Amino acid sequence: MQFLASWSELSAFDLLRLLAPPGFLIAALLLPGVRVARVAALGVALAIPLLHELGTSPPLTAAWSALWLLVAWAAGAREGAARRPLAHPRGRVEAGTVGMLLGLALLALLVVAVARQDLSPEDARRASLGALILSLGLIHLMMRGHARRAGVSFASLGLGLQVLDGAARAAQVPQTLPQGGAVLIATAIAVALAMRVAASRERLAGTAWVSDAHDLHD
Repeated sequence: MQFLASWSELSAFDLLRLLAPPGFLIAALLLPGVRVARVAALGVALAIPLLHELGTSPPLTAAWSALWLLVAWAAGAREGAARRPLAHPRGRVEAGTVGMLLGLALLALLVVAVARQDLSPEDARRASLGALILSLGLIHLMMRGHARRAGVSFASLGLGLQVLDGAARAAQVPQTLPQGGAVLIATAIAVALAMRVAASRERLAGTAWVSDAHDLHD
């Protein structure tokens, strides 16, 4: 009950501020197309400056917004690349269903674990928000089998970890904290590698759909 109260006590503006990034990520998860992923990434980039739960300095917050703007720019498919997968859709549906079920199970476990802890309302919100964003990134990675959309997935995973990192830092003695920015750097590297793989597949194979890799190999 205390966990639910930590969310219900928020004003409408704070609730919208906190749920805007997950909302954009859910739209990217449920709706097909790289254009949807681009719009969703742009929405997250615009919402990050209001997400004080990140617990980052203003320059680091600006860097997170810049990373999501880069993801939005890179999410578009290359000219001439396949807009739809070449492989049979049955395998993609089965993989997507399994991915969603696994992701939802992980999200439920994380939220229940947070709810069972004796946390303050602010800490409970931050921990559950981080778990939600992280889980959405994982579900997106397993459901949307397009290499360019993997950039959104890895950026979401990193953003969720940053929220959790901010919650952990708030509970530590400031003098004992390591330098910030490690999560951002790791996320940027993962996003850059995903975009590199997508560009290479589009240039060499004409498709960045993961489901087409086995067919092209055969």
